[in-house]
Amino acid sequence: MTDGTTAVARPDAPATGRAAERSGGAPRPPFFARGWVRIAGGFVVPLVILAAWQYVTATGIMPPYRLPGPWSVVEAGIELAQRGELWLHIAISVQRVFIGFLAGTAVALVFAALVGLSRAGAVLLAPMLVAIRAVPSLAWVPLLILWFQVGEESKIILIAIGAFFPVYTTVADALRHVDPQLVEAGRTFGLRGWSLFRTVQLPAVVPSVVSGLRLALAQAWLFLVAAELIAASMGLGWMLNDSQQTGRVDRILLAIVLLALLGTITNAILVLFERAVLKRWM
Repeated sequence: MTDGTTAVARPDAPATGRAAERSGGAPRPPFFARGWVRIAGGFVVPLVILAAWQYVTATGIMPPYRLPGPWSVVEAGIELAQRGELWLHIAISVQRVFIGFLAGTAVALVFAALVGLSRAGAVLLAPMLVAIRAVPSLAWVPLLILWFQVGEESKIILIAIGAFFPVYTTVADALRHVDPQLVEAGRTFGLRGWSLFRTVQLPAVVPSVVSGLRLALAQAWLFLVAAELIAASMGLGWMLNDSQQTGRVDRILLAIVLLALLGTITNAILVLFERAVLKRWM
């Protein structure tokens, strides 16, 4: 009996040990939540689009004057880079987006605080800002050109307008919906004004602030193109307009690809900023 029991128990011992090891270890994340899968998966759809693009141009389904092949777009970029024009277009557009984004978000945070924390501010400012938000971006262009001519001020102000509303809307709404019990708890500990905002209300709206910044950055790139299409002599938006007038479809596609890449890169930078901020405040 003892030998038989021992013989049965021995084969089970390694399996039991492995089960305990599995139960004691950290659970493996889902397949699509793994880091390398998320990175590699992000390239799948662009590669499929690139392959389809190459196929329809190589087989003649789309004529070159309507859709040049991918290599033609690369050659257009190399040509502009060798002439020193490509980097100048990129640098000017990035500078305009950066300055307009910072200006627009700074003003938006001030107005969001006034509307979200003050009933008087909500009554006096919120309706006007809702009306201004409904104005299309291109409607501002003639007025800005009339006031500021075609200089940098008109473009940066238009970009700032685009960056303003995503931050203002998300942060003001988040401030209005901070848990009243948290606010009352802070007041019972003697917190008032800035100390209450810094200790209780600001940590509660940090995720909304970061989300608003990412939306504002995307809006800034959209408004950049609107500004440079109409009132610019350099930049990626100007390159789009100039290439359309000269029939250079390869340069149009180059500008679109560059705008997509720059938008992705700047969004990735904000994602890193988001992780650092949330780690600090949450």
